[in-house]
Amino acid sequence: MTPVCPFTKATRPDDTSAKKPSENQNKAQAGSDSKPKQESTISPKCPFGFDSQTFKLGPLSCMICQALLFECSKCVPCSHVYCRVCISRFKDCPLCGADVEKIEDDPDLQGVVDRFIEGHGRIKRAQTNTEEEAEGEKKTVIYEDVSLERGSFLVQQAMRALRANNIESAKSRLNVCVEDVKEQLETMGHTPELCSQLGAVLGMLGDCCRATADSSSAIAYFEESVNFLMKVPKDDLEITHTLSVSLNKIGDLKYYDGDLQAARSYYSQALDVRRDAMKHNSSVPSQILDISTSLAKVADVDRNLANEDAAVSGFKEAIKMLESLTIDDQEVGLEQRRQSVLKFVNSQLEKK
Repeated sequence: MTPVCPFTKATRPDDTSAKKPSENQNKAQAGSDSKPKQESTISPKCPFGFDSQTFKLGPLSCMICQALLFECSKCVPCSHVYCRVCISRFKDCPLCGADVEKIEDDPDLQGVVDRFIEGHGRIKRAQTNTEEEAEGEKKTVIYEDVSLERGSFLVQQAMRALRANNIESAKSRLNVCVEDVKEQLETMGHTPELCSQLGAVLGMLGDCCRATADSSSAIAYFEESVNFLMKVPKDDLEITHTLSVSLNKIGDLKYYDGDLQAARSYYSQALDVRRDAMKHNSSVPSQILDISTSLAKVADVDRNLANEDAAVSGFKEAIKMLESLTIDDQEVGLEQRRQSVLKFVNSQLEKK
């Protein structure tokens, strides 16, 4: 299943107004005998070539984690710069091989990075040509605010940092996304698009906290994610999947903390969400795999709670679904997942 992009449908609250001529422009046009100005919309482009789709390394990127520099640090004596967390793992400079005698903060360059992030996708200005066009008409060019691109861009940078275990960098970028979306919520209300965006980003923040073993903060983020995703219509399979994953992750954290009753409650909620979604997507193999996984989680907790009959029933239902599932030969990843879950469930049933 492809990852959810939480910024695919969002619009800025002032996008509409940005495309409308001002009141003074209307009056000027009404009182003029000349032809009306042609107006075109041009999306702004990042001067460094960054966007939400292109994998781009630029002058403000860390060559180790490949995300934007965070806590920018300079190697002495070679002066190459990296994120502090990234370069602290090396004794030699990854770019030139020089011995790293010490690491110094580079606040000036970090300031440039921070200003770049603040301005990325925020360009919005009107430009009126002073020279007549070939057709004898003037064109008004408006550069839109594209915070849509800003959000996708920051999520991309955060995911790079998270994969490289630069957790604080990832959290910093995701927190900016949260602030952006909450600002829009205040203006536009709790629309499905904004709730799905915020739910997805909060879930990513939960993953960051879980990676650092901060279970209490992780649970708080996942619960907040669930709160917003619950407000989204359940007809989107990707959103439903994200919601159920967040519920399962809370269940996992409760399970490892020894709170089995709470774990079962969250696992059961995830199972209910997935069963409900299957009513409309019963032929989707990934959805059936999700339900089988949830059944196994609930059954595992039941066994630990000494509810053996319920556990056996859950394991058997999961096995029946997995054995009847037909997966296309090209879906190698799904088939590997099916075999893995089936192996686990069979092993649990044999322990009866």
